[in-house]
Amino acid sequence: MKVNRSIEEINEKIRNGKAVVFTAEEIIDLVEEEGVAEAAATVDVVTTATFGPMCSSGVFLNVGHPRPRIKLSEVYLNSVPAYAGIAAVDLYLGATALPETDPANHNYPGEFVYGGGHVIEDLVAGKEVRLEASAYGTDCYPLKKIYTTLRLSEINEATLYNPRNAYQNYNVAVNLGSKTIYTYMGILKNNMGNANYSSAGQLSPLFNDPLLKTIGMGTRIFLGGGIGYVAWHGTQHNPSAPRAENGTPQSPAGTLALTGDLKQMKSQWLRGLSYLGYGATMQVGVGIPIPIFNEEIMKYCAVRDEDLMAPVIDYHRGYPYKEGEPLDLVSYADLKRGMIKVQGQEVPTASLSSYAGAREIAGILKDWILGGQFTLTTPAAGLPSVEAGIKLNALPQRDPENREDR
Repeated sequence: MKVNRSIEEINEKIRNGKAVVFTAEEIIDLVEEEGVAEAAATVDVVTTATFGPMCSSGVFLNVGHPRPRIKLSEVYLNSVPAYAGIAAVDLYLGATALPETDPANHNYPGEFVYGGGHVIEDLVAGKEVRLEASAYGTDCYPLKKIYTTLRLSEINEATLYNPRNAYQNYNVAVNLGSKTIYTYMGILKNNMGNANYSSAGQLSPLFNDPLLKTIGMGTRIFLGGGIGYVAWHGTQHNPSAPRAENGTPQSPAGTLALTGDLKQMKSQWLRGLSYLGYGATMQVGVGIPIPIFNEEIMKYCAVRDEDLMAPVIDYHRGYPYKEGEPLDLVSYADLKRGMIKVQGQEVPTASLSSYAGAREIAGILKDWILGGQFTLTTPAAGLPSVEAGIKLNALPQRDPENREDR
């Protein structure tokens, strides 16, 4: 019998404790043993996950008014600058923000110690954070300076909002130059001495829904240890990237904008990171359920690391200067084995993303669904997919005043 499920039917089974749920890793063996049709007839939900560095992350905070009131202008949390150009006591703290005292602002390569991602982790861990702020003062907001401490429980609203997360595939970074370089993909040794990548591969959400047939605006997800939602497609969303026959992209493609209540989250799944010579970021745990509507969706969810290809990019010239095509395409199976061959040279690999963490998140989400704690949502709108014809623009580099001396 041909499978044709709805979200409502799946949720009814979840509420009755009858849903069948596999992780994206577990489903591979089931499909191998029983075939796509039988697996689709059996399984209701496949859980996917990723746990890697996601620079485009941050939190909106409403810290409340002191007495007298203040219109925040310049704000620091544990010496890390937050953006205050919103309303009087609303802030946005980005994961990559750095204090002026950080060594990175004075030395290269600079050993980055503490940034916005670390402040967010500290808040989620229940730690006290210093707030130092100044303002220009108005009749309705007369206070001009404040120095205090606060905890997450004392903040009115704390909303994690990540403009770009859960990349659908990403670069494998190497360095063809003669010197070691320091990048957001980690330290890259000269003469292609190592290769760094960042994806959960076969467990990664958008590899299991390559054409965005199930994930959309309003999809309920695991986010940072709590429940979050897909807000929209993320920045730099590029579904027009070249694809293999199985629908999966062979270069960075789709992205997701994600949001959720920071007060629900856990510091285990939101962690501040420091990159030598580059800066601070945050490791974010994301888990997304894929409802098995039909055999087509099951076929996508059965994708293996062997069938997923990533582009090898030179971060000495190729990436920063947009020079040349990828050096090669390599499979995630080879990346995870620890060695790839690029232009005839064997190169050791390392992952910036935690596959063990992704596996644990997929398992937690599976348990939530099996326990009836987590039901699926019908997206309010789909996300732009291949047919949208999206093309990413580069920043124009032109002098509006024709200043030839600049």
